[in-house]
Amino acid sequence: MQAKRNSDHELVQRCMAAVCAKAGFPDTTALVQRDLQTLADAIDARTGVLISLSTIKRLLGGQFSRLPQVATLNALAQYLGYPHWQAFRVAQKPAAEPAATPAAEPAADPAPQRSSRTKRHFPRMAAGVILVAATLALLAVKLVHHPLSNLDKAQFSATKVTGNDIPNSVVFHYNVDTVMADSFFIQQSWDRSRRVRIYKKNYTLTDIYYEPGYHTAKLYANDRIIKTIPVSIPTNGWVFYAREELFKGPVAYITPSSPDIAKYNAFIWVCFPETIQYSSDDFTLNCKIKVNNSNNAGCPFLMTEIFCQRNFMYFQNRPKGCSSESFAQFGDNFLNGKTHDLSGLGANITSWQNLRLTVKDRKATVFINGIPAYSATYQASGGLITGLGFISNGLCTVDSVDLRTGDGRPIITSHPPSAR
Repeated sequence: MQAKRNSDHELVQRCMAAVCAKAGFPDTTALVQRDLQTLADAIDARTGVLISLSTIKRLLGGQFSRLPQVATLNALAQYLGYPHWQAFRVAQKPAAEPAATPAAEPAADPAPQRSSRTKRHFPRMAAGVILVAATLALLAVKLVHHPLSNLDKAQFSATKVTGNDIPNSVVFHYNVDTVMADSFFIQQSWDRSRRVRIYKKNYTLTDIYYEPGYHTAKLYANDRIIKTIPVSIPTNGWVFYAREELFKGPVAYITPSSPDIAKYNAFIWVCFPETIQYSSDDFTLNCKIKVNNSNNAGCPFLMTEIFCQRNFMYFQNRPKGCSSESFAQFGDNFLNGKTHDLSGLGANITSWQNLRLTVKDRKATVFINGIPAYSATYQASGGLITGLGFISNGLCTVDSVDLRTGDGRPIITSHPPSAR
């Protein structure tokens, strides 16, 4: 039994190493909090299962005495391309070893033979032991697996109560009374820090959205997404805000000329049209842009993102010497600069750059000043285009923007009133 536990323990760690390598983190000992968040988001995006950062840390460190829940194991296996955990487990088994030669029977025991009464009752005793062992094993499986049921009975909807204002209060209506699970959560978007626990016999949660956009709210049972609904908060033109950390911390709706602008390290311009109707698999974006490196960052960056209903569509430009810190994603194809050569996206972004992104037949190509810089394909569509954004660690200036469908219909052709 101990050998089997050790085998399963090693198998989970082997699986985690493969998951990290696929996500672009071959050295599992060097992961920081941001890397763990990226890893969890990648698993969530591919499998629809949210694995907490604490669970990922425990699994990476081998700090678990029993196997994780089946939903967690299945998600890890599915991220690697297997249908479920058992398939991954079978694939890891070594080739069958040759059967051992039976040992010779020992010499006759000089001790007196057992009584015929003991012989008669031994089969019955053995059957009883087997039955008890099987019952305990089944009970152990039930205790570890915590199976979910009645997931289709869950109800989930949302109502905006403040129009398209920011901040925006949204009322979630839900009913999980008949769903069998240990815990339930509502997460208002991709940001797991905005996840709130909910309970049976309660049916309403009011939450606040601090950022505009097309958000996908999720209802979780344990670590599994069981319902999703869209919450669209469009903008009237372009909106500017800042954060002290990229994608973390509170949102500050300030102006680019605010006197305390130096305290912020991430600046965001976004535009989300009221109408959502054009495919993210067929478009062209042209823009002329530069970043004013106001914070003297060692690696200034510019991230251009086409917001979509599902998945992500973005690329980062940095100086070539900083390309290992770059990320890009097109549909379900996530690219990490540490494990992919993204040096083609390198550019002197503190000077004017003409950027072009074309997507056709699920192939994305980035051009810098008219020269092809990087191409990648993807499998899973992002759905419709919901908006456009520029994220940087220095105030950016945008001279022109032209986002159109592949056949030339305009989607967004205005540019933000950037600081000059």
